[in-house]
Amino acid sequence: MSTVDLEAKIPNNVGLRDNKRLLMALEKWQPAFLRWWKDVGPSDFNRNDIYLRTAIGVGQGGWAHFDYVKMPDYRWGIFLADPVADRKIHFGDNIGAPVWNEVPGEMRNRLRRLIVTQGDTEPASVEQQRMLGHTAPSLYDMRSLFQINVEEGRHLWAMVYLLHTHFGGDGRDEADALLDRHSGDADNPRILQAFNYPIDNWVDFFCFTTFTDRDGKYQLASLAESSFDPLARTTQFMLTEEAYHMQTGENGLGRIIKRTAELHAAGKDPQTEGAIPLEMLQRYVRHWASASMDLFGGEDSTNAAEAFASGLKGRYREGDGIYKDPKALQQSYSLEVPTSDGRIETKDIPLRRAMNAVLLDAYIADCKRIVERWNRELEKLGVSFRFSLPDHKFNRHQGVYAGFRFSPEGKLIDAATWEAHLTEWLPKQSDRDYVKSCMHPVYERGKYANYIAPPSQGANNQPVDCEYVKFN
Repeated sequence: MSTVDLEAKIPNNVGLRDNKRLLMALEKWQPAFLRWWKDVGPSDFNRNDIYLRTAIGVGQGGWAHFDYVKMPDYRWGIFLADPVADRKIHFGDNIGAPVWNEVPGEMRNRLRRLIVTQGDTEPASVEQQRMLGHTAPSLYDMRSLFQINVEEGRHLWAMVYLLHTHFGGDGRDEADALLDRHSGDADNPRILQAFNYPIDNWVDFFCFTTFTDRDGKYQLASLAESSFDPLARTTQFMLTEEAYHMQTGENGLGRIIKRTAELHAAGKDPQTEGAIPLEMLQRYVRHWASASMDLFGGEDSTNAAEAFASGLKGRYREGDGIYKDPKALQQSYSLEVPTSDGRIETKDIPLRRAMNAVLLDAYIADCKRIVERWNRELEKLGVSFRFSLPDHKFNRHQGVYAGFRFSPEGKLIDAATWEAHLTEWLPKQSDRDYVKSCMHPVYERGKYANYIAPPSQGANNQPVDCEYVKFN
């Protein structure tokens, strides 16, 4: 097991003390990161003591320590999963060769772009969510928000370490640029559009962590298969922290759904009680699920084919031996493609070109599991409403379905039909106004806003009414 230096200015298990040049470069970047956190990170809560977990190792158990800490004092560090002895490339054209610990020259630009794009999402979400603490529905939820924020900050450090270590001056410039771009900035926005949407209420936040962070899971999982071993080990550990982010969204939306269902079961109108109607929540689910599907990129992609062939990015769970052909040369993928004359054709494309679609398929199956869980809760409470995940063709702005209109069920429709049903299918202004009207902060210990049920258990086995955030 690797040695973790917890006494260093930058906690790490990558031996920074022995690489003075890299240590100096990262220590120079650190003040810029802290300025970024102060300027566009969580607003106005940096003096509060928050009950947070901090990574202290990379083992299976006991890898995190929980304690009260002020967010600017959080111990952001650099942690890579322990290396696997004699690890070999297990997919693509170079199967059986040793994995790389240095960047092959011919893959330098492509690999750097993968790292930069992933790295850009981490601070973006913190910026999107910076004002949410002011409307937290409970101290428990405020703590969850800030836990996610500090860990997204640590994930930024993970990508910056790779850029500084393996890409020289270009990498240092890219690391600086990760702090220069800002979510929603008109002149210098974040790279991916989903990370420029404002998140100014907790319905959007829970949808984001359910669906968009889940996209992050699948992107990180595909990078964790990478033949570039430092990237694979970095993303493997990031997945350990990412699980909590998705859990926060899935459970948070589930608690909102449960509260609304309880009111229905009691014969009460949710809107008169300040809760969120289920039909309204369904529109938010469609918006964020479809926006997150766009993050997978084009379904028919030569870039995805090249990334797989070269060993940069594998399929989900590529190393588990679940795929018949690890080279993906003998199979094709059936893709539904819209035509200009209003038809849908099924087109077989080489499997390598469909790697984004394969990853999206795994994501959709995971999202369906979540929706089914919410529906079981509704069934238990005797409520007839059922949530549904939109078809993968609905409301898409990337890939083969961009520029076409589909119903939530996946039926190709014309522009007039789309416009006629738009406010039925996606959040409308009155929805956003109503949700905003429900966003009253609840800072009293053990109390919760009326639109959300309490959690079934507290963080780290603490009681639900723990003082998760201290107001000094």
